[in-house]
Amino acid sequence: MKYVRAIAFAALAGITIVTTGCSVARHQQTVGSYVDDAGITAAVKAKMTEDPVVSAAAISVETLNNTVQLSGFAKSQAEKDRAESIARNTQHVREVRNSIVVRP
Repeated sequence: MKYVRAIAFAALAGITIVTTGCSVARHQQTVGSYVDDAGITAAVKAKMTEDPVVSAAAISVETLNNTVQLSGFAKSQAEKDRAESIARNTQHVREVRNSIVVRP
């Protein structure tokens, strides 16, 4: 079970780095801040994956200059609020923008 979680986390981190790489190419941030933002994104997603309330697969996390943007769908207001709380309590997060839509 530990290996599955480690492989899933590594895959998630790799996907995060690949999909957010465009912001450096467009000169929106420095390489150092890009690496920090990728680490924040990976940390938030990892915490969401371990949380029993949050469906990490249904929520997208993007980070730019230490500001986390959450989007996607939640099954309840409690899930939306928990996802925001996880992001806010992640180290180095300056601001959280919660655009998650509650879908019954």
